[in-house]
Amino acid sequence: MSNPLLQNFNTPYGAAPFSKIKSKHFKPAFIEAIKLAKADIDKIVNNKEIPTFENTIEALDFSGEVLDRVSSIFFNLNSAETTDEIQKIAQEVSPLLSEFSNDVRLNKQLFKKVQLIFDIKNELNLTKEQETLLTNNYKSFVRNGANLNEKQKVELRKIDTELSKLKLKFGENVLAETNAFELHITNKEELKGLPESALEAAEFTAKQKKKKGWIFTLDYPSYIPFLTYAKNRELRKKMAVAFGSKAFQNNKYNNENIVLNIAKLRHKRANLLGYKTHAHFVLEERMAENPQTVINFLDDLLVKAKPAAEKEFQQLKNLAQKDGIEQIQKWDSAYYSEKLKQELFDLDQEKLKPYFKLEHVINGVFEISNKLYDLIFEEINSVDTYHKDVKTYKVTDTAGKYIAILYADFFPREGKRNGAWMTSFKGQWIKNNENSRPHISIVCNFTKPTEKKPSLLSFNEVTTLFHEFGHALHGMLANTTYKSLSGTNVYWDFVELPSQLFENWCYEKEALNLFAKHFETGEIIPMDFIEKIKKSSNFLEGIQTLRQLSFGILDMAWHAKDPSKIINVKNYESLAFKNTQLYPEVEENCMSTSFAHIFQGGYSSGYYSYKWAEVLDADAFDLFRKKGIFDKKTSLKFKAFILEKGGTEKPMELYLKFRGKKPTNEALLKRAGLVK
Repeated sequence: MSNPLLQNFNTPYGAAPFSKIKSKHFKPAFIEAIKLAKADIDKIVNNKEIPTFENTIEALDFSGEVLDRVSSIFFNLNSAETTDEIQKIAQEVSPLLSEFSNDVRLNKQLFKKVQLIFDIKNELNLTKEQETLLTNNYKSFVRNGANLNEKQKVELRKIDTELSKLKLKFGENVLAETNAFELHITNKEELKGLPESALEAAEFTAKQKKKKGWIFTLDYPSYIPFLTYAKNRELRKKMAVAFGSKAFQNNKYNNENIVLNIAKLRHKRANLLGYKTHAHFVLEERMAENPQTVINFLDDLLVKAKPAAEKEFQQLKNLAQKDGIEQIQKWDSAYYSEKLKQELFDLDQEKLKPYFKLEHVINGVFEISNKLYDLIFEEINSVDTYHKDVKTYKVTDTAGKYIAILYADFFPREGKRNGAWMTSFKGQWIKNNENSRPHISIVCNFTKPTEKKPSLLSFNEVTTLFHEFGHALHGMLANTTYKSLSGTNVYWDFVELPSQLFENWCYEKEALNLFAKHFETGEIIPMDFIEKIKKSSNFLEGIQTLRQLSFGILDMAWHAKDPSKIINVKNYESLAFKNTQLYPEVEENCMSTSFAHIFQGGYSSGYYSYKWAEVLDADAFDLFRKKGIFDKKTSLKFKAFILEKGGTEKPMELYLKFRGKKPTNEALLKRAGLVK
């Protein structure tokens, strides 16, 4: 039987034929795709002609097309629609992919050809993009062990195989722990304070599980409203402790040893390649360049944020004391934050929700993208999807030119990991004068519509959707020759700029008026609500900043030091959090064991980049604010120098072309209300 993953996708826009793909197709497809990719590499290596940029560097970038396609489909499904079978396949194919990647990067003859071209690059009259591709390729060989001796190369392969397995297992354990917990309530008295929307959603979940009453889970749309509104402190505690102890319990899903092994193997790998730590290795290819720059950056913001955070924390403590709570705990945080917000701004998230019907927010995102970047989104049904909830859109520009396909997957379900992310099923590149356009996907976990109500978003969820859409714009508008430099293939501490910049439009009246309409009456969001949203935009900003900094500091603690002597994950984590801790320690909780960003995703030694990108986005939006938030000249400059250019040049060079100056943290500190 033919394997749909290995056929030409004779589908509209060459989209993945999800309805034909079965789990059993993946492993054979990977084995065959690796074989094809190896043949591409052999062709380059065995070419008798003198190595040139075209027959070596360019050929390398365009190699392994089928493998790229199979990998992106498979690993995206493993995040958004996984099953036990898919997880088992992931464990089986990850070592094969690591081995193939090492086969390429440790191939002596191939490296020799790349080095030959790199050594004469100044004589080749290359474009900026070609120069970047050549440098990236050369560095990627060196940074993946091309200069190691045979014994060291074997050691590197062993480490990479082990790491790929451990990272997968880490994610599987977190997902299993998330799915294993449910808070089942049959007495409505225990649910005082919870808004109708949260109760409806919990009742809906219980019905789906064929149970009476209400079921709350650790999925964000269920967990966050519970912690924010439930008056029952004991139940808040139960939820918070369950959330914080994911993969930190005495069971088969415990991630403590996995965390220690990942940290130690990364360090060992960095040492093998001649770097002091994993962070030194990673940051060489970032705007920050080295761990000290990151540590100084985090410390500088910590000094400015901590006094504000302590002041805000005192306000929360005072409020809790009025309710007779002597010692405020982590499970009181969201509850009293919401109370304080209502007291200071009279801003009730539940009163805002009716103005943020999911469909309206999506249309708003589309309209803002149209005003800024001349894009048009048309929902289509001709493209296959991997789940009935997934919507698909054809993206064109105002001249009718085809730009991209967009997949949108908004609701939680059992086989889907928590959180929100943007990814792609197909990248963008230009080959034989044809601009092959990308297939981009955004995945979120918003409250599902119930029998009585549509999906209504909290304001936080609105900003999440804008954030992921900012990433999607980076992917959709990609316009480079080489796929490895296209779209979001940029330095990690630059990748969050388009996403965080796009969030700014959520706070602007001119933008809100386009989509914030009451789902029943059609009334545009009242001006006083907008004023309250703006005023509250830096509410508890000190505490929020401290929290983000603490994650960055924990990341650097794991990766910018030698971890070989760490025995206890919890103790080590507590030490890292010492300067940023406001709430009392919760013995049963540990963040590292479920910190997927750094132990499973691509953010190891890179978590600081969220704050780094905030500095960039505040500085960039400052220009929009001065010129007008829909100023065409400014948006088209951002499109031309940031969104279209991908990783073709160094980020600071691209930023200077857009902004005309280097960024400073002044705009961020002002926006956050941390300086006057």
